[in-house]
Amino acid sequence: MRHRAAYVAFDRFPSSKGSAVHIAQMADELFDRYGGGLLGAIGGGDLPRYQREGTREIARFDAQIPNLIDRAEAFSGWVADHLAPHWETLEVCHVRDPWSALPAVADGRRHKVVYEVNGLPSIEMSHTWPWAAPSTLGKIRELERFCLERSDAIVVPSRVIGGAVRERGVPEDRIHLVPNGADVPRETERPADAPERYVVYVGAMQPWQGLDVLMRAFARLADLPELRLVVCASVPERRAKPVRRLAERLGVAERIDWRFTLPHHEVAAWLAHAAVSLAPLTGCARNLDQGCAPLKVIESMAAGVPVVASDLPAVRELMADGEHGRLVPADRPAELARAVRVLLEYPDEAAAMGRRGREHIEEGLTWARSRARLAEVYRTLDR
Repeated sequence: MRHRAAYVAFDRFPSSKGSAVHIAQMADELFDRYGGGLLGAIGGGDLPRYQREGTREIARFDAQIPNLIDRAEAFSGWVADHLAPHWETLEVCHVRDPWSALPAVADGRRHKVVYEVNGLPSIEMSHTWPWAAPSTLGKIRELERFCLERSDAIVVPSRVIGGAVRERGVPEDRIHLVPNGADVPRETERPADAPERYVVYVGAMQPWQGLDVLMRAFARLADLPELRLVVCASVPERRAKPVRRLAERLGVAERIDWRFTLPHHEVAAWLAHAAVSLAPLTGCARNLDQGCAPLKVIESMAAGVPVVASDLPAVRELMADGEHGRLVPADRPAELARAVRVLLEYPDEAAAMGRRGREHIEEGLTWARSRARLAEVYRTLDR
C-alpha cells in the first residue's frame, strides 16, 4: 500500500496513558480525511510489530535501547525507513515530537508536515532525565527549532504551549490551537470494589504530576478515616514504588487503593463515582514555561466530578475556580487538603460544580470539536 497520510509518534500506542487517547482521536481524523494511512509508534511487550486494519497500517518500533537519546535517534532512522515507500504519494505527515519530525521535514519532500507540540523535550528532559548535560539539552532545543521552522503547521493543545512555541521563533499564523477533549460518558456502573467514599487521581507518575504533594495532602485528611484515595496509574506497578514508599512514611498507605494500567472505560467508571478528582500539578518549568494540557481535568469534568487542581495558567484554560471545582496554589499540600475538605463538607455545591463541569465540556471541549479544528488545519494545507 502507498499512503497519502502518516501519523508518527515517539509514544507507545495503544496504552493506558492519556497520550494514547489523544493519538487515537487525532489519527482517526487524519486517516478519515485521507482514506487511511500509516501510523508509526512505539511498541514492545505484547504489541505486534505490524498490523493492518482496512486501509490503515500500524508499524511499531520495539528495539530495546536503554539510553533515551540513542533510542530516539534509532527511532528517527526507523521512521525514515517507514516513510520512504510512501514518499511519492504522501500528502500530509502529522508528527508529535522532534524524533518523528526530523525525517518528515527532510529535503525533497512533496508532503506537508503538521507538527503537534504537546511538549518540548528540551524542557521535559531536564525533569525526567536530570543528569542530562546542558549541552545535550541545547542540541535537542536546536533540533526542536529546526523541525518547527520546517513544518507547515504547528498544532498545540493549550495557549501556554503556543506561547512556548512562539518563543522559539514560530510565526503566530502557523500556530493552531487544537485543545484536548473528552466524550461525555453515559452512566457507568460503580466499580464492584469501589470504596464507599473516595477521591481519585488519574494519570502518570512523573515528578511534575505532584504525587508527593497529593500524598502529603491526603495525610492531612487523616481525621476522615472512611475517606480513601484511589490512584488509577497509567504506568506499571513498579513505577509507583517511590510514591508508595512515601505513602508508607506518611502513614497513609493503608488508606490508598492502587489500580494500574486500567483500560480507558474502567478509568471512566472510577472517575464517575468519585467525590473529587485531583490534579496536583507542580509549579515547575515543565508546567509553567512549556505548559501542559491535562486530559485528567477534562475527563473528570466530562464525568461530572468536581476537580481540585493546581492554579496554573494551562489549567485555567480548562476550568474556573469555584465554577467547576477549586484551584489551589501549586506545591501546597495544606491548601490542597483544605479544598478537598470543603468540597466533602458541602456535597450539594460539589455536585453542582460537577454538573457545571460536564456542561462546560459539552459546550466546548468535546473530541468532536477538537477534531473539527484539526480538520480545518488540514484544509488550510490544501489551499
